[in-house]
Amino acid sequence: MGAFAAADRERRDLVSRQVMEEARLIRFVAGPDGSVVPDLARRLPGRGLWVAADRAAVKEAAATNLFARAAKVPLKPAADLADQVEALLVRRVLEQLGLARREGLLVPGFDSCAQALRGGRVAWMVEASDGARDGRDKLLRLARHQTPPPDVCGAFDARDLGLALGLENAIHAVLLKGGRAGLWGLELRRLAGFRPIVPAGWALAPTAREDREPTAEADGRGPAS
Repeated sequence: MGAFAAADRERRDLVSRQVMEEARLIRFVAGPDGSVVPDLARRLPGRGLWVAADRAAVKEAAATNLFARAAKVPLKPAADLADQVEALLVRRVLEQLGLARREGLLVPGFDSCAQALRGGRVAWMVEASDGARDGRDKLLRLARHQTPPPDVCGAFDARDLGLALGLENAIHAVLLKGGRAGLWGLELRRLAGFRPIVPAGWALAPTAREDREPTAEADGRGPAS
């Protein structure tokens, strides 16, 4: 099932009992050994057990035996089930970034990011959480002038981004507008229930230095990648 199709379907969250779009939920199934298995791709056989894409909701469902009650069979969720879901979401999100780069839809490097922002072609800015602030802020100020401004992701460090993109030093990247960006955004918003997507203090707000033109040296960590 595609991510956009999932956004059109609705399921009931085991914890809140609210009906939500599938895109806002995590599907689980009962494992043959009595475990609770996350099914992020929504493809495993068996009855789906749906929980909001949120760390607290997954932990509550596991702690209060809601999976077993819904499945009507004895189940024993892992103590770290929420951590398992986060790790699987991280893998999916980073794999999609790698696919986007191979398709030519993800552009790495400070200068290339700045050029794409000037052209109004950016859906997502992807910034390493441990990258130097100066270079990031210059791109964020530039992003303010795109209409509409791009979304911003700072959920991964330079090492994780580098591994996903096949680069040694991945600090700045942009995901261009198009179908892949929409799909990636849906996955990233599920991840937002488990870790911050935009670190505190990051913003597209103007500053007194707004009129300064970004330069490749702004990264502060050598040539941008």
